[in-house]
Amino acid sequence: MKHEPDPIQKYVNSPSLQQQLFKRSLWIVVISQIFGGAGLAAGVTVGALLAQDMLGTESYAGIPTALFTLGSALAAFLVGRYSQRLGRRWGLSAGFMAGGIGAIGVIFAAIQDSVVLLFISLFIYGAGTSTNLQARYAGTDLAKPNQRAKAISIAMVTTTLGAVAGPNLVEVMGKFAISIGVPALAGPFILAAAAYILAGFVFLLFLRPDPFVVAQAIYRAQSATNGSVQAPSSASKVNNRNLIVGTTVMILTQVVMVGIMTMTPVHMKHHGHSISDVGIVIGIHIGFMFLPSLLTGVLVDKIGRATMSIASGGVLLLAGLVAALAPADSMFVLIIALALLGLGWNLGLISGTALIVDATDPATRAKTQGTIDVLIALAGASGGAVSGMVAAHSSYSALSLSGGGLALLLIPVVIWSRRKQQHQPSSDQISLN
Repeated sequence: MKHEPDPIQKYVNSPSLQQQLFKRSLWIVVISQIFGGAGLAAGVTVGALLAQDMLGTESYAGIPTALFTLGSALAAFLVGRYSQRLGRRWGLSAGFMAGGIGAIGVIFAAIQDSVVLLFISLFIYGAGTSTNLQARYAGTDLAKPNQRAKAISIAMVTTTLGAVAGPNLVEVMGKFAISIGVPALAGPFILAAAAYILAGFVFLLFLRPDPFVVAQAIYRAQSATNGSVQAPSSASKVNNRNLIVGTTVMILTQVVMVGIMTMTPVHMKHHGHSISDVGIVIGIHIGFMFLPSLLTGVLVDKIGRATMSIASGGVLLLAGLVAALAPADSMFVLIIALALLGLGWNLGLISGTALIVDATDPATRAKTQGTIDVLIALAGASGGAVSGMVAAHSSYSALSLSGGGLALLLIPVVIWSRRKQQHQPSSDQISLN
């Protein structure tokens, strides 16, 4: 019986086909990220307000963020391992579908006024958040080392289209929800459900051949040819250190960003701002989380991961100071503070992600990335849960100052790493040319 040729094998020895697939895969990631961005915006914008409305207190307003970030932690672990075994296509599509199901659950929880169902659904909804972030890795599987940060940035910048549109459709979706008998604050989750499910279908239908499966095949072929693709001892130490630094950068930026962002809608509502005002501020914040990505990616590739990580800490400190000093009735100053918060997060995420990709190979890459995203999600959950308690028992200003101060820890971490590497040559992982 004649066997059909392996469609993956033709890419193994063809750098030109690898680059074609790299570009095609990046376009698919781009399309999915537009939908994914719209999905994640719902929880960020009205999750805390919905919980506050159902619970009748501000003290637990950070719980929704904590729940969907805890859910994202579990999803990051599962998606990472699923992707390692079966490829990005199946892992990412499953994660987005789960996020859509969670959003549908939130809608029913609001209709039934069920806090238990709300919390369970928010936990499941978090799968979309982590999958949206893990999708950035799919654009790097076949990227050359000097293309990685730019590939990450292209994936992230397109998230802006959906992520900025989402908060600014809060009022429209609220009116639509009321028209069909659903509470207004659940309206954005109708958009989230549709957006996440569409993002899942984009990966399921179009991410073929799977770039991660191809990258694994190339790695195995190189291993068989060279006998071993293990890096020298000194390079392994550098890569382990890069994993530590990249993870630390992303964890700290996530804690600071989530903590301040979570309580901003509650702070604004408490001081008389409308839900439309909240949508504008959060929309601009999310825009600055993703829109600068193209420039950030170029800078990370050109001037270095470490320099941009330090810049992230400085911008986040400035964001915390501006938020702390902002007059409660000043939309303009709050917009500046949240824009800086988004920008600082952007610098940290792209530089940290590039460090992680540099330090891993296809044999363990997806699994390692998923594990690291678990830690990031848990950090975000902690930031979200603690933020409500800090703001309730002190003030929004104290919360913002604390976040800004925490961001300063990025600087000694990066300096430690650079000093350790001064006497050891760095080495990139096998380049999938």
